[in-house]
Amino acid sequence: MGIKSFQGARRQQTTATDNTPLKVSDYMTRDLITFTPDQSIETVMQALIKNRISGGPVVNDKHELIGIISEGDCIKQISESRYYNMPMQDQTIEKHMAQNVETIDGNMNIFDAAKKFLNAKRRRFPIVENGKLVGQISQKDVLKAAMKLKGQTWK
Repeated sequence: MGIKSFQGARRQQTTATDNTPLKVSDYMTRDLITFTPDQSIETVMQALIKNRISGGPVVNDKHELIGIISEGDCIKQISESRYYNMPMQDQTIEKHMAQNVETIDGNMNIFDAAKKFLNAKRRRFPIVENGKLVGQISQKDVLKAAMKLKGQTWK
């Protein structure tokens, strides 16, 4: 009987640690700079430079995630436009954004998210709830979470 009550206490303990702020949703950025597929490459480049970001989610009019546009996508377009001697003014990001975007669950543990960053070699993951973009977690957000937790147990 002593063993059963000990196991019960352990279950309660794990439930208590589930309430500690270790979820992606606790550290993700909710106030995002987003883009629409009909925006020009130049407009996106200006926004990336002005806001000092390396990319951002592309959403439709229902705020559903449809892609990601990055500095790399823009640089590729600069290179191609020069090679083919085609001006970029009329180029929209729809054809140049990454479309099959890997997302991350807002309820995921921050340490599992760190592992996903390492395996996927990505700088950021969007978070989608009920089809709508609700946030984004970056590698820097994971670092911030680790710094807040330092001094506490890593379990």
